[in-house]
Amino acid sequence: MRNRSRLVCTLLALSLVAAACGDDDDSAASDTASATATAEAPDATQAPSGTEAPGATEAPPGTEATGGGAGASISIALGSEPTSLDPHLVDDGGERAINDNIYETLLTRTPEGELEPGLATEMPTQIDDTTWEFKLRDGVTFHDGTPFNADAVVATVTRMRGFIDAQSTDMDGFFSSITGATKVDDLTVDITTEAPDAVLPARMYWLKITAPGTESVADLSDAPNGTGPYKFVSREVGSQIVLDANPDYWGGAPAVGEVTYEFVSEGGTRLAGLKSGDFDLITNLPPQDVDQAPASQAIQGQEHPMLILNAEEGITADPNVRLALNLAIDKDAIAEQVYGGYATPDACQILSPSILGFNEDLSPFPYDPDQAKQLIKDAGVAGQSITLVGESSGRWLNDRELVEAIASYWNDAGLKVDVQTPEFGAYLDVLFDRDKREDAIFVSSSNDLLDPDRQLSTFYAAGGIGASNSDQALATLIEQGREELDSTAREGIYNDAVKLACDNAYFTFLASNQDLYGLSERLAWTPRVDSKLLVKEMTVTG
Repeated sequence: MRNRSRLVCTLLALSLVAAACGDDDDSAASDTASATATAEAPDATQAPSGTEAPGATEAPPGTEATGGGAGASISIALGSEPTSLDPHLVDDGGERAINDNIYETLLTRTPEGELEPGLATEMPTQIDDTTWEFKLRDGVTFHDGTPFNADAVVATVTRMRGFIDAQSTDMDGFFSSITGATKVDDLTVDITTEAPDAVLPARMYWLKITAPGTESVADLSDAPNGTGPYKFVSREVGSQIVLDANPDYWGGAPAVGEVTYEFVSEGGTRLAGLKSGDFDLITNLPPQDVDQAPASQAIQGQEHPMLILNAEEGITADPNVRLALNLAIDKDAIAEQVYGGYATPDACQILSPSILGFNEDLSPFPYDPDQAKQLIKDAGVAGQSITLVGESSGRWLNDRELVEAIASYWNDAGLKVDVQTPEFGAYLDVLFDRDKREDAIFVSSSNDLLDPDRQLSTFYAAGGIGASNSDQALATLIEQGREELDSTAREGIYNDAVKLACDNAYFTFLASNQDLYGLSERLAWTPRVDSKLLVKEMTVTG
C-alpha cells in the first residue's frame, strides 16, 4: 500500500510540472462524444467563408453598448480563445463563456441546476407526444432593438435544424431530435421533436435564441446580438473580447459594468496575472496553486474520469476481471493525491448527485487489492496483458498522471498493462471505433445538458458511440428513460439503468474532480453546478 502511495505521490509531482508547462483548455470539460459527427471548428483567426478575418472587431451599428457600464470593470482570464462567437456552430467552452452573457435561452437553470423559465414565462406545456408549447416573455428586445418574439424562436430552430442537416455544426448531438418550430402567435411557439423526447426542456436551456431573420445567416461571429445582460463591444483576435452591461436588460441592469476576457493558455501565467491584479477571475486553477490565489472557489462539477471496459471480448469480457479492475484502484488516494483533495470517488456511476437518475443507493467499489489479485488469479489471467488507452495531449486535468496511476494499480493486481497514449485525434478514433473496442479506454465524461440521457446514451447503451457492451436490457432502459415524460418515472428507470451497469462493472469508476477558480479579493461570486460564468451573478467590493 505504501508503494502505491509513493507512486501516486510521484505522479502528482510530475503533474505539478505538467501544470506549470502544459496547455490548459477551458473547453476540455466538454464531452467528446460529438467530435466524430461534426465539422472541424474553424481557427479563431479564420473568417467564415466569403468574409475577411479582421484583426479587431467592433460592435456593428445598432448593437454597440451605450454606456451601460456604470458599475465596476472586471477582467476574466480563460484558458482558450473562442473558435467562434456564433452561438450555434461550435461546442466550445470559450464560446460559451462569452456568449452565455450575450444570448439567452427559453429555459435557464438555477445555480444549483434546477430548470426554470428564462425567455419563456413558464415551463413548457406538452401538447402531444412530440409537441411542446412555450409562452414567451413580452417586452424583451435584442441589443439592436429588434423585439424578441415567436419569430425569433422559429428563426433559431430553423437555423439550427439547417446546420444539423448540412452537418455544419458541432451541436447536432444536443438538438438532432428537434424537427421544427411553429409560431402560434407573437408570444407563443410550438417546438416539435421526431419522437417523444423528455430531454426537450433541457435542450431549450442550451439553445441560444437569435433574432428574426438570422435563419439564413451563415455566421454571426462578427455581430453578436442577443437579449442578454451584456452587449458585445469589441474583439481583438488572439488578445481579448470586451462586453458592456446592457442598461435596458429586462432582468435589471447588472452590477458589473464592463467585462474584458483575455486568453491565457498557461496556468502559471493566469495565476501570476491574478496575483498581480490584472485578472479578477481565472478558470481551471491547478489544485497545487489554490493556496497561492488571493481567493478561490471550488464546486463539484460534472466531470467524471472513467475507464470503458470491453465486456464483449478479450481479457475484460469476464465480469470477475472487470470487478477486479475496480477493486484494485484506491480511489480515495487518487482523489487526494492526483486531484489535491478536490475530487470525490464516483459512486459506481457517472451521474453527478445533481442529475436526475443519480442512484443514492450505490457506493464506490471498495479498495481491496488482495481480493483483486485473487479474482485475477481465479480467472486464469494472471500475468496476461491488458491494453489501456489514454491520450497524450493532457486534455483533461492530470489525465496522463491518472492513467499511469491506474496502470500501476493493475500491474500490482497481477496484470501486464500495455499503456497506449496516442495523440488526441488518433485517441478519438480509438474511443469511437465501433468495430474494434480496446480492453480499457480512458475518457472523462461531462454532462452539459444536466440530463442523464446524454451520458448514458453515449457510454452505457449498446450501440452508443462510446459503449463497449451489448446489454440490450440496459439499452432498453435508457431508451425508455428518454421517452418517459414523467420525471419520477424517469428517475426510477435511470436508477435501474446505472445499477445494472454497476452490477456488471461495465466501467472502472474513478473520482469526479471539482471545478476550481481563482478570484481576486474584490470579486464576489459563487460557482454554478453547470460551470457557466454568468457575469450578472458577480459583484465587486471595495
